[in-house]
Amino acid sequence: MHSLRFVAFLISAGVMAGQTSGPQFSLSNMDRNADPCVDFYQYACGNWIVSNPIPADQSRWSQFDELQERNREILREILDKASADDPKRDPVSRQIGDFYYACMDEQTINRKGLDPIRPELDRIAAMAGKGALLEELVRLQRRGSDVFFSFDSGPDFKNSNMNIAQASQGGLGLPDRDYYLKDDEKSVTLRKQYVEHMGKMFELLGESAPEAAADARAVMAIETDLAKGSLDNVTRRDPQKVYHKMTEHELFSIAPFLDWPKYFAAMGAPKIESLNVESPNFFRTVESVTVQHDFKDLQSYLRWHLVHSAAGLLPASFVNENFRFYGTLLTGQKELSARWKRCVDLTDSDLGEALGQKYVERTFGPEGKARTLKIVNEIEHAMHTDIEKLSWMTPATKQEALVKLAAVTNKIGYPDHWRDYSSVKVQRDDAVGDDQRATEFEVQRHMEKIGKPVDHKEWSMTPPTVNAYYNPLENNINFPAGILQPPFYDNKLDDAVNYGGIGAVVGHELTHGFDDEGRQFGPDGNLHDWWTPEDAKEFEKRAECFVKEYESFEPVPGVHLNGKLTLGENTADNGGLRLAFMALIDSLNGKMVAPMDGFTQPQRLFLGFGQVWCTSTRDEMARMMAQVDPHSPGKFRVNGVVSNMPEFRQAFACKVGQPMVREPACRVW
Repeated sequence: MHSLRFVAFLISAGVMAGQTSGPQFSLSNMDRNADPCVDFYQYACGNWIVSNPIPADQSRWSQFDELQERNREILREILDKASADDPKRDPVSRQIGDFYYACMDEQTINRKGLDPIRPELDRIAAMAGKGALLEELVRLQRRGSDVFFSFDSGPDFKNSNMNIAQASQGGLGLPDRDYYLKDDEKSVTLRKQYVEHMGKMFELLGESAPEAAADARAVMAIETDLAKGSLDNVTRRDPQKVYHKMTEHELFSIAPFLDWPKYFAAMGAPKIESLNVESPNFFRTVESVTVQHDFKDLQSYLRWHLVHSAAGLLPASFVNENFRFYGTLLTGQKELSARWKRCVDLTDSDLGEALGQKYVERTFGPEGKARTLKIVNEIEHAMHTDIEKLSWMTPATKQEALVKLAAVTNKIGYPDHWRDYSSVKVQRDDAVGDDQRATEFEVQRHMEKIGKPVDHKEWSMTPPTVNAYYNPLENNINFPAGILQPPFYDNKLDDAVNYGGIGAVVGHELTHGFDDEGRQFGPDGNLHDWWTPEDAKEFEKRAECFVKEYESFEPVPGVHLNGKLTLGENTADNGGLRLAFMALIDSLNGKMVAPMDGFTQPQRLFLGFGQVWCTSTRDEMARMMAQVDPHSPGKFRVNGVVSNMPEFRQAFACKVGQPMVREPACRVW
């Protein structure tokens, strides 16, 4: 899929009527000994952090992760019941139940050994030469492995109501290109560990230790070359730099290593009139890689990505070795997550809207949509007021911004029509095959979108997903089922706390439509410049303030956040809470509300926002996220925002010169 991804808030799903356990706003989470004007995050979350050590099977732990764990428990109960071999089960229950059962059946998986991927291993071994690359490339990509590159469909940036084919960079086994290129000690060590890991996986496939080590080095050389030709994460955030519409012939001229019409047909795509090539230079790199590397090394590369993509459903030796590198070494996780958790996640990933039907039936009442829509309308009204009052924006651009805001559409809860997975064959004794067939179904579904109108009712997240997002190409905000639950929304608490939680969520998503990326798209989702030059300069000047602010933050000593990578999320965090504050004040309509538990309404709003992000993270995970995650860590999502708000300064009587009073304060929206 192209690199311009929808921008997500990272929140939760799953309304539980009467639910009292799990994450929630509580004054007991606070560290009363901390000074809110020195470190508000510590003040809001200090006792929660002490009382909630990171579980051994987690690389980080937060109120967000607590909520996700509770959500998994709900899905587990649904799947445990559905997996009983009962002939009276309805078709959806039978499908998700048998899929989950096969994933959980470790005995059968261990007994089968490599049999599920043996035919593909044999095909790779039998390849006659580089001319056979196309066929195997297609087979692996249809299994979900983006060997060499990624091929998908999506809206045309400049005609967003129509889907076109999209070819993007890919083919790496490490999280990001910079893992291959940085020369600091941590990066060098991790690359050595990655090569060792690949060698161990090749040995598990039956290779001798020397042969496995040689193959691992060959794969590393190929992936390093691909990384050198890849765009960095910051560049990929700019839609102008990842939109290159080409014909088949133009793509062939830069990358003749494939018969592209034959490739497209084999992938299941219709005739391609044109496609977006995210990075033409990357495809020139792929061309060089396929020409310059030995055929045997290319076979090793294909074999590695096959076993890597299937590792989680292979025998225990593969699962454990995969976890040793990707879990322990990369993220610091101490223990492998329980199998049921992994199988719940896989079912949600592969058959998400089938599982989502059962989830919604159990957890999401009709009042959920009404509550969310009410808050959305209030926050949209606040943003309308905010735009009208901006001092730095000219009337012409303000008018365009208001037109875009009015055009934002809202999707709440779950799709109007459920996806039909009935053609996906699921067997109770074939975990790898089930995953492969579900993945091929999804790949084919995306291929069939090419050349057709965009379905604006489709969701990019499943109903149980713990998240929310804004889609710039459709100009809509999306809240999966169950967003109205603690710590984001609690009907037992006052409005101020809920505005600090769910209100800031809604404001965050709305602001994404006007961050450094979203602002480049119009009300119809098309990429076009609706800003006057002077307003664009004013925006960039204000955005640069956020870049500098967040680059000063260190999640791990010596590791700084990337202010440009996190710019969109930081803009949305700052704008979102400001809009929530405006909506709260507007809702009070001048009324004086007596303090609750010793805190005023503004103070409770800020505490509600702060406690959403109570988080502890292992150093390994913090290093990785600083490199690849567009979101700032919880501590800086909190302190970075409140330190920019005069309203916070006033609420807690902070003085100039204290850490939570940033001078100059950063603000765009």
